[in-house]
Formats: sequence, structure tokens, C-alpha cells
Amino acid sequence: MDKVPIPEHDVTALEALGRGIAGLRIYIVNAFAISRPSGEWMLIDTGLPHSHNRIRKWVEELFAGTRPRGILLTHGHSDHSGSVEKLATFWDVPVYVHPLELPYVTGRAKYLPPDPTVGGGMMSLLSPFLPRDPVNLGNRAQVLPSDGTVPGFPEWRWIHTPGHTPGHIALFREADRILIAGDALSTTRQESLMAVATQRPELHGPPAYMTTDWDQARASVEKLATLRPRLIAAGHGRPLAGLDVAGALSVLAKDFDRVARPEHGRYVNRPAA
Repeated sequence: MDKVPIPEHDVTALEALGRGIAGLRIYIVNAFAISRPSGEWMLIDTGLPHSHNRIRKWVEELFAGTRPRGILLTHGHSDHSGSVEKLATFWDVPVYVHPLELPYVTGRAKYLPPDPTVGGGMMSLLSPFLPRDPVNLGNRAQVLPSDGTVPGFPEWRWIHTPGHTPGHIALFREADRILIAGDALSTTRQESLMAVATQRPELHGPPAYMTTDWDQARASVEKLATLRPRLIAAGHGRPLAGLDVAGALSVLAKDFDRVARPEHGRYVNRPAA
């Protein structure tokens, strides 16, 4: 596994993402909020367990006295859904997911075991200790519209990007070509504790230790590369923006098997059943 060289980028803080989008780093993972001039807003991912108070304080500063239109999960891994139950209950709002993620947010299935042998680094070695049990949102869990629209936010569309999980999705705003990538790719070497700590901007594939279908992961990155995004906001790492970000993503897609796919591992040559 290797990194893709990236150009100098003009975004250095999650708070500077652009009109109608804000981000918050919560230790090793990012959460985002999208909004409209009307004041409506939606939370994208909910960080680690016990992050609910920090997220509530953050969005209160952004959208004082209002609650979101809903919560959207790019996928159900614990670092992205860890606070979803408490936040959805507090705000009394629906949680939108791809239909293939429903079992993992309604208590019916837990994710497959991670693969600590891929990617190298301390985060990979620690991955067997990550929670895999599902959350149970009950009737709050709602399936995203099949036409790719995001409820209440017509300027955004969701894109199915499986591989990291079966129902993983990304978000894209065509008007300014902003991509919220979730874990379809990373802008840091997420397998390395040092890289996670320093947040040095690099373009990588999805976090390797929790990716269970590498053929789908490659196809998802290829799909995202066709969008030619101007800015990439991933679930892990700093946002990347600049004239050549789209070019760097194209290189990642073209060379995915060489730079992103591990040489050996539990799911590398045979996807999980």
C-alpha cells in the first residue's frame, strides 16, 4: 500500500469547507453538517460513542435553537454512528441510510471482523477491539430515496459506494463539486496512529482494516473519480481542495490495486460473504 501524491491544497481547517457545509474533527473521525439558506440543516455522521455532547455544542453554535432535518449516515461503523442513538432521540429526527446498511442500524446484524494484518500501523493492530455490535434505531432508521436525492436538500445527491461496507454512500454537490466521501477513501493514512495524530494530508483508499470487498472499493473510487471533485471531505483526514485534487483522485482510481489494495489479507482476494 502507498499514498498518492497530492498538490498544495487551499483548505487547512474543517471550518473552512465552503458555503452550506461545516465539519468537526472528533479525535480520529470527522462529522459534517450541510445546510440551506432557509436555515434547514442535516448532520452527516455522528462520530465516536460519547461524542453527542460535543456535537450538540458544535451545531448549537452553527444553528442556534434549531434541530436538524435529520441525520444521514455514510455507513454504520462505530466511529461514524457512535452517537447516533442519543442524538436522534434528543432531536426526535429520522436517520437516513442506504438499504444495505439497515441491518447494522436496526440491531439485526453486526459487521464482519476487521483484518488487523492489512495496512500496517497501530490502528490496524488495534482494530479487533473496535465495537462491531449494531446500533438499534428502530423506526427512526429510514431508507434514502432510490433516486439519489437527499431529503430536504435538492442540491446534494447520494452515491452508493460499497466496498468498505455494503451500503456505504458518499455525497456530492454538483454546483461547486464538493464531495463528502465518508470512508470510500481517506485523506490520511488511517492505519497509522502517527498519521492520524499529525493529520498530514495524503490521499489513500478506504481504511484497510475494516474494508471487506476490495473489488467494490476500487469500483467506488473509480466512480467518485468521474465526478472530478474540487474539494474532498473524507471521514478521516483533513479536507483537500485545489485545482489538481480531481487529478490526484483519478490517479488513485487508476492505480488503486497498486497503491491502495493490500497484497495479502482476509478479504483481499475474496470478498466477505
